[in-house]
Amino acid sequence: MKTISSIPKIAYPNTMALCLRTACAARLLPLLLLLALPVAVQAQFTFTTNNGAITIIKYTGSGGAVTIPDTTNGWPVTSIGNGAFSNCTSLTGITIGTNVNSIESNAFWHCASLPSVTIPNSVTNIGNLAFNACYSLTSVTIGTKVTSIGNYAFEICTSLTNVIIGNSVTSIGNYAFYDCTSLTSVTIPNSVTSIGNNAFYFCGSLTNAIIGNSVTNVGDFAFSNCGSLTGVTIGTNVISIGSDAFSNCGSLTNFITPNSVTNIGSYAFYDCTSLTSVTIGNSVTNIGDFAFCGCAKLTGVYFQGNAPSVGSQGFGGDNNATVYYLPGTTGWANFAQLTGLPVVLWNPRAQSDASFGVRTNRFGFNIIGSSNLVVVVEACTNLDNPGWSRVGTNTLNTFIGTNGSSYFSDSQWTNYPGRFYRLRSP
Repeated sequence: MKTISSIPKIAYPNTMALCLRTACAARLLPLLLLLALPVAVQAQFTFTTNNGAITIIKYTGSGGAVTIPDTTNGWPVTSIGNGAFSNCTSLTGITIGTNVNSIESNAFWHCASLPSVTIPNSVTNIGNLAFNACYSLTSVTIGTKVTSIGNYAFEICTSLTNVIIGNSVTSIGNYAFYDCTSLTSVTIPNSVTSIGNNAFYFCGSLTNAIIGNSVTNVGDFAFSNCGSLTGVTIGTNVISIGSDAFSNCGSLTNFITPNSVTNIGSYAFYDCTSLTSVTIGNSVTNIGDFAFCGCAKLTGVYFQGNAPSVGSQGFGGDNNATVYYLPGTTGWANFAQLTGLPVVLWNPRAQSDASFGVRTNRFGFNIIGSSNLVVVVEACTNLDNPGWSRVGTNTLNTFIGTNGSSYFSDSQWTNYPGRFYRLRSP
């Protein structure tokens, strides 16, 4: 028999090779399984079988656009094995069969020409480094049954601008999107409970992040050095914000921690040079070393609960903030001594006096409280389904005894059949 060098050798007993149809290959049918693929998608694989399911363990084709079939010889293709397409720099497209349930570690590592990938709803697991260093990858859609995105899974995918995370993902691994410098936004669904360390570190184009209500932990360095990040929404079940979680996010202007958070880690907001306002929920008991150090523009820190413990230089480094606390909370004298920051009672309230009510072309009232408080006034038209919007900002710098005062006026009140108001911090 004439030797055909292009046909892979069988490496171990339960391994078969999948090759292109040739006359010579037809003579080897006892050893080889023949697959007829569409003309545009001719590919060669080595694979193993286990209980009637196929795992592709090596791609040996010439690249281009490749289709992984749903079945081969009646058996489902269920897994793309460890390193199966690793370093296949000529791969320009991949269609993943709908029976694949696992993409294992390093499966598409350094497929540098792969532009996009859709992970079908059959897949439940994306392994460590699965698409690491796919430099041309611009778009990823993650199927609805994926529960885990492995460590380093999309690290240094520097062209990745868009990723859609399915609603079954519970865990985003360490360094999962590390150094994805073109990623502009990410929505983390409510199914996610854990965001790993360094998960979005150095995503320099990321402008907005929404963290779902099921997340309980934002890992160390999770969004560190995201220099374009201007807005972050934190879900209501986050317990801990890790060390350096948002450090060096130079465009972040304000931050609100929900009442579920108990710990803000060391350096969590270190050197956030544009941060002006922070609201800290009523469950925070500890703020770590240097947590808000270097936030030179921070002017107001609004606490909803008692004074937490604070580490060394927690608010150090040219920090000129004023701390505001609510009536009935405790520990503020000691907090002021530890941080060197002024502490002021946050107690604004509307006055029911002669100033209250309708005037010519307006409705208004006096706001009184601690001197120099900055107070935002919001309004809505339906308390059952409120949509609050800012209608004014008042500084209480007219003095009445020991209090400050400012008159709020709403010239738009005649445009609504009824309007409700509330006061909040900036």
